[in-house]
Amino acid sequence: MPNHWHLLLWPRADGELSEVMRWITVTHTQRWHAHRRSSGTGPVYQGRFESFPVQTDKHFITVARYVERNAVRAKLVERAEEWRWSSLFQFKQNGAAGFDFLTYWPMERPQNWIEVVNAPHNASQLDDLRTSAQRGRPFGSADWITVMAKQLGLDSTMQARGRPKRT
Repeated sequence: MPNHWHLLLWPRADGELSEVMRWITVTHTQRWHAHRRSSGTGPVYQGRFESFPVQTDKHFITVARYVERNAVRAKLVERAEEWRWSSLFQFKQNGAAGFDFLTYWPMERPQNWIEVVNAPHNASQLDDLRTSAQRGRPFGSADWITVMAKQLGLDSTMQARGRPKRT
């Protein structure tokens, strides 16, 4: 993507997500400035990364599909596997051998994964997914969301934005 990127990360321990994102953004910022000879001119990133917990079921597949289909939605390619900076490109080129630097998913990838990724998203799934991304709200089944929000102290992500309406 010309102005952003998506990662689907599965941290093994508390704090790992923040640490790996710090490493990625600091390293990228240093290389960006070195390449453009612009050190000291300001930040590359405008804000902290956004994250949200994802249930390991069909919801995980929805998020993975969203990430790998991003270049299609942005009209940068006709088919998702054509975006050479995507893990789907590596999958298409090399099969499982292209994933040496990636870990395995917490569940099985659908056998017809490339066709699944290239199929249009359901509008309500996209709305729910985008709400989770914007609010940091867990993404999963209703019961799982309630449990995770309470367990992780994300109760505020479940409320509507803004002041409560007067009654």
